[in-house]
Amino acid sequence: MKSRKTDRLVDVAVTLICWTYFIFGFLFFFSPFYIVASFSARSEYFFQGLNRIFFKGFFSLLKWITPRQGWDIDPEIADIRSSVVVCNHLSYLDPLLVISLLGQAKTIVKPVFFSVPIFGWVLRKAGYFPAAATGPHADVMLAQMETIGKYLSNGGNLFVFPQGTRSRDGKIGVLNQGAFKIARYSRAPVYVLCIRNTENLFTPGKFFFFATRPNRVGIRIIDKIMPESSPLGLPDLHARIRRGMESCMAGIVEEGRVEAGE
Repeated sequence: MKSRKTDRLVDVAVTLICWTYFIFGFLFFFSPFYIVASFSARSEYFFQGLNRIFFKGFFSLLKWITPRQGWDIDPEIADIRSSVVVCNHLSYLDPLLVISLLGQAKTIVKPVFFSVPIFGWVLRKAGYFPAAATGPHADVMLAQMETIGKYLSNGGNLFVFPQGTRSRDGKIGVLNQGAFKIARYSRAPVYVLCIRNTENLFTPGKFFFFATRPNRVGIRIIDKIMPESSPLGLPDLHARIRRGMESCMAGIVEEGRVEAGE
């Protein structure tokens, strides 16, 4: 009973530290750099770089204050360039983790976040896409679509969670094909990543980090589809990506059964 109470206090402390980094770290340390970068003609480039540094700092802190969490990070992810990156989605930590690993990267975000003060400004300046071609932020989507080909050819990456939402049952739902179309149109490589166990650390629908729960977070490349060697049509590309993501989720389920002793 005492151990459980201690673990709960540790989880609370870790949660407070993480939210302190996000709120006060941004406001009092990072925000001046974002403000300066906003006046640059290359503000998108600098905002994406600042986002990466901000989240790399967050995960360095998180690893330090959560010694029961193991981390299996594929080092080759940091070398991905000029590609469309797709992966499964388990937790709000997932996009932060991907941003911290990739170089230049932009992603697709729910339109409602573009209306949030400060946060919406950062999203716009970083060149992120709203996930809607109509509505109050349609102009942002159209502007980004016009330049995405050049962005990819210059070394940038577009990463997406094609399910559009977090998986809560271990199954892969309907995949949005927008990013697949962009990959084919731009003749960009497609990387399929597999994220594991982030939901055990920061569970969907929960406010607290479960830092004392033994866990091993992982992210790795499970498929690479080159346009030159595999000129797939859209249905075949969709099917191959889906197979990779289903294989990822099946492996996660099997890993959970082994750990549970089933």
